[in-house]
Amino acid sequence: MFLFRLLLKNAFRHRLRTLLTMVGLVVAICAFGLLRTIVDAWYNGADATSSTRLVTRNAISLTFPLPLNYAERIRAVEGVSRISWANWFGGIYITERNFFAQFAVDPESYLSLYPEFKISEEERQAFLHDRQGCVIGAKLARKFGWKVGDTIPLRGTIFPGTWTFTVRAIYHGADAKTDEQQMFIHWKLVAENVRKRLGNDAADKVGVYVVGIKEPSEAAAISQRIDGMFRNSLGETLTETEKAFQLSFVAMSETILVAIQAVSFIIVLIIMAVMANTMTMTARERLAEYATLKALGFSPAFVVKLLFGESMLIALIGGALGVAATFPLAHAFVGVTGTLFPVFKISSVTLLLQMLASLGVGAIAAAWPAWRMSRIDIVQGLRHVA
Repeated sequence: MFLFRLLLKNAFRHRLRTLLTMVGLVVAICAFGLLRTIVDAWYNGADATSSTRLVTRNAISLTFPLPLNYAERIRAVEGVSRISWANWFGGIYITERNFFAQFAVDPESYLSLYPEFKISEEERQAFLHDRQGCVIGAKLARKFGWKVGDTIPLRGTIFPGTWTFTVRAIYHGADAKTDEQQMFIHWKLVAENVRKRLGNDAADKVGVYVVGIKEPSEAAAISQRIDGMFRNSLGETLTETEKAFQLSFVAMSETILVAIQAVSFIIVLIIMAVMANTMTMTARERLAEYATLKALGFSPAFVVKLLFGESMLIALIGGALGVAATFPLAHAFVGVTGTLFPVFKISSVTLLLQMLASLGVGAIAAAWPAWRMSRIDIVQGLRHVA
């Protein structure tokens, strides 16, 4: 207890310098946590995927659709338990800033493939029987204040025109990783609109097939069977696990993610240099004090404890405040970015890394001055007495 009181008194002997060092540490740890959370959010879509789902798309690009008649052929492949399909709708709600994912799906088969979307049976039936109906995620509903029975007007981009949908169901995620910011509409409604404008050939197309499989261990073999069935056709396919499909989008931004991670560590290194400078100044100012302690019989290890303890105390307080400040900062960040990150949550790993970074900064910053003070010559140290 005595040692702690001594460390606390020493730490705040120069209050302004200590407070400025702590502010820098709070900013650095808070920024480190936020940047780590942004990187985690980018990967959350892949982490929430199921090992029993495959995605089949056009081998050339997602922008090229596949024929609807592929569905029955894929369903017949050994190991496939069920199949559904979806098209990216790409509508705009009022303004482009209100971006959220919208998919035209085959309702019954699609929802059965995603048991993590929790919908009441009454709302599910209402959606299935209303072609103008839609299902939206709980977070999306909260963001725009929508409720069951409300109408949502969308301005079509891929599918031109003004579209109006009635909210028939609101789904909740089975866990925190489930994306609750999506909207699902009836594929047949969109197909009918396309058929009127462009004919049957254009209407009977789908963006991707979602394939349910019985055994996750057979994912690679089933993927090969599906792709082999359409090899050398006009619409060759590429089938991969749902996680690999999601990671393909992350890969497009991999350079940005690496840069964000690099910046997060650079911030910690910068504050480490600032903290080291603070502790070096502290040790230099107290040179005579440490020499006096050694003259009185205190061991070099005691001097090391004083410097390390003071540095770790400052780092611990600054780190704890930085961790606490990360939560309101993340909340404000989500408010600014809107639906850009469907799942934005500070993980326990990030919190642990923040505290480890704080303690690491404190330990490394004190290492050099502590070593110097432990080797100080008593006579030379006492000459610095004012």
